[in-house]
Amino acid sequence: MEIIRIQGGQKLSGKVGIRGAKNSALPLMVSSLLTEDQLTLDNLPQLADISTMEAILINHGVQVEWQRNGLDSSNLVRLNAENITNTTADHDLVRKMRASILVLGPLLARKGNARVSLPGGCAIGTRPVDIHLSGLSQLGAEITLVDGYVEANAPNRLRGSVLSLPFPSVGATENLMMAATLATGTTVIKNAACEPEVEDLARCLVKMGANIQGIGTNKLEIEGEISLNGTKHSVIPDRIEAGTYAIAAAITYGEVELQGVIPKHLETTLTILDQAGIKIQTTLNSVMISATKQILARDIATSVYPGFPTDLQAQAMALMAIAEGPSVIRETIFENRFMHVPELIRLGANITIKGPTAVVRGVKNLHGAPLMATDLRASSSLVIAGLAAKGETTVSQLHHIDRGYEKIEERLSGLGAVIAREAV
Repeated sequence: MEIIRIQGGQKLSGKVGIRGAKNSALPLMVSSLLTEDQLTLDNLPQLADISTMEAILINHGVQVEWQRNGLDSSNLVRLNAENITNTTADHDLVRKMRASILVLGPLLARKGNARVSLPGGCAIGTRPVDIHLSGLSQLGAEITLVDGYVEANAPNRLRGSVLSLPFPSVGATENLMMAATLATGTTVIKNAACEPEVEDLARCLVKMGANIQGIGTNKLEIEGEISLNGTKHSVIPDRIEAGTYAIAAAITYGEVELQGVIPKHLETTLTILDQAGIKIQTTLNSVMISATKQILARDIATSVYPGFPTDLQAQAMALMAIAEGPSVIRETIFENRFMHVPELIRLGANITIKGPTAVVRGVKNLHGAPLMATDLRASSSLVIAGLAAKGETTVSQLHHIDRGYEKIEERLSGLGAVIAREAV
């Protein structure tokens, strides 16, 4: 077993380059299933989830060739799905990651059938796949659930339809958009998610020959094509990683420049930090975070983009734990996303939970303690809190953090944190 050991109390300072977005890279990798040609993706992070998706694609017959360039350098992957040899995504692979369900739409559109195990991932809520399945059914797929597997068939190609999503699900929007690119006729997706990661996927699909209108809005119109071609595409920077490092800088009263970001994708997060008394300076592709005075408590409610991201809620709560005054944090996306709270309380945080709401009363100091990560974003909040806590903090169950953060201990160490990964 490995742990991360942190000696808190060090101000972060310096520059950190933001890696490609995990939540963009995963569907982009899946989009390779839509074409017989080679898809080349640049700026991929080295993460456990990326490795899981690679294994899933290889299982389907995709040829994968990496060009890895090390920490703080761009990684490139070439994906060739000319010969799809298997349309079943087994439970042993799919159980590790929720995004595995994304192979369903492309396999169905390209091959006319797919069999995908119901997916796993973080235990932060039910996150049902009903929206995915309902949308594919409306596109003409015959879908049954057998022994924990989704079995889908469309022997005569999917057919365009008007889809109105009950919730702007990112995964469902991506799955249905990919499927629609090879359907006959026109598909309209209403109440579509408009997160930057969805937009990134859509722009890549257009480069592959797809006809998609309304990119970046909540209404997408896709005219199906007979086939798509290969292309080269660079993954957008990870706004969640950027937000995490921004909050880490703030909680340590440090000064950190986030390099290689798209500030527009961070607007809501930066607004909250600005209101909390943190100095923000932006350029075309960088953000400077500087915290020199007492952090002020701010109320936060998660929402779909462009609202405050649920994937930064835990990190923001860690910041509010040392802020001046009380704050109310309301989680509107996932019902179980307060599992980090008991661990923050172990550090001395004053947090009370009532349903989807947490009341955080800022304390003067946090104190180090042994902590256990419960999910991906919770794990980063514990590391962030440990940076601010007096004394030593250890974080275990690191497989969670490795799903979404590339060598976080090395990158924080480069900013002056006293932090290291150890085998125990």
